[in-house]
Amino acid sequence: MKYKVLLTSKFKKDFKLLKKQGKNTDKILAIINKLAKGEFLDAKYKDHPLLGDYLGARECHIEPDLLLIYEKQENILILNILRAGSHSNLF
Repeated sequence: MKYKVLLTSKFKKDFKLLKKQGKNTDKILAIINKLAKGEFLDAKYKDHPLLGDYLGARECHIEPDLLLIYEKQENILILNILRAGSHSNLF
């Protein structure tokens, strides 16, 4: 892995809830793995920077209403996984 992955407590809670809801969490883990390797995401994931409370973070769409919010700290090779869930749960 190129980046060390750090999971926030909010992400862990989100992930547990998504599993309980029967969401395919394997897709989330696959995207995290891809990001940790330093790979770029395909255009279908609509990866883009965020503003406001999440300034400096990025968001990608794993499914139409399943999002992953993360940030990369390039200087120390850290990948912070901040949140996962639907638009209504995250914003």
